[in-house]
Amino acid sequence: MPETHRTRLLILGAGPAGYTAAIYAARAGLKPLVVAGLQPGGQLTITTDVENYPGFAEPIQGPWLMEQFRAQAAHVGAGIMQDVVTEIDLSARPIRAKGDSGDTYLAESLVIATGAQARWLGVPGEKELSGFGVSACATCDGFFFRGKQVAVIGGGNSAVEEALYLSNLAAHVTVIHRREAFRAERILQERLFAKPNIRILWNRVVEEMLATEGKFRALRALRTQDVQTGAIEDLPFDGAFVAIGHDPATALFRGQIGMDADGYILTEPGSTRTSIPGVFAAGDVQDRIYRQAVTAAGTGCMAALEAEKYLAHLPATAPAIEAWT
Repeated sequence: MPETHRTRLLILGAGPAGYTAAIYAARAGLKPLVVAGLQPGGQLTITTDVENYPGFAEPIQGPWLMEQFRAQAAHVGAGIMQDVVTEIDLSARPIRAKGDSGDTYLAESLVIATGAQARWLGVPGEKELSGFGVSACATCDGFFFRGKQVAVIGGGNSAVEEALYLSNLAAHVTVIHRREAFRAERILQERLFAKPNIRILWNRVVEEMLATEGKFRALRALRTQDVQTGAIEDLPFDGAFVAIGHDPATALFRGQIGMDADGYILTEPGSTRTSIPGVFAAGDVQDRIYRQAVTAAGTGCMAALEAEKYLAHLPATAPAIEAWT
């Protein structure tokens, strides 16, 4: 039987941003309700070794870290629902959301922390080797390829920035681009061309990612095709970074809230406030630059503190909403 859940603060998304917002909001006595969404734990649930999250001297597993986030949020009093919001009306007060379960969620304020997903090539071997030599984040995983041979696939700002970052760690970086010119900003291209340990393969596409033999399989080579001649060539690499952009998970809010041309939710400078009073955005859904777990957690904290302040100043005539029980 579908139920109606009422809360002062509804949080959509259960990654570092959503769980951090829940922790701070629960400690402030707001009794927040988190709707976990399609991928509880966010992108860290498909990440193996995490070495750049503060507080851990040794590498930790991404899924374990997110389980700790979840446990802490629950421990301090946040409610967590395993549901996916399929409809939402941001113009209504209270804000009204409908879940795939049939349940309805009513809230005085909202934190959108639905995250963003890296775009993948969709070629054979890519999914199986993700985390085993294949990555979509040089800042996250570049450290593991110090002194090794790596490839970056793409031709926009993201690809050039990833290649520049990796050039300071890897022995050699090969940028594979399907066209004969980059779309990246000119200044980034100039920096790239000036790097002695970076080469560019123009007019190439990756057709397949090839694994090593044996029980523990990892990337060994990329099968590439020249788009002009059709020639196939297998190129050996220790690591491959797919850098063809990210897609923020904001389709649910399109037409209801301020976004940029790529669908990232716009927030006020130095804030998580959106174009709608009482609606806040945190994490990768509004961050197209850093996209790190630690920055997502930071904006989750900001969103909770700003939501607390917003709720404290609601007019006395505002509709009363019972906290979830």
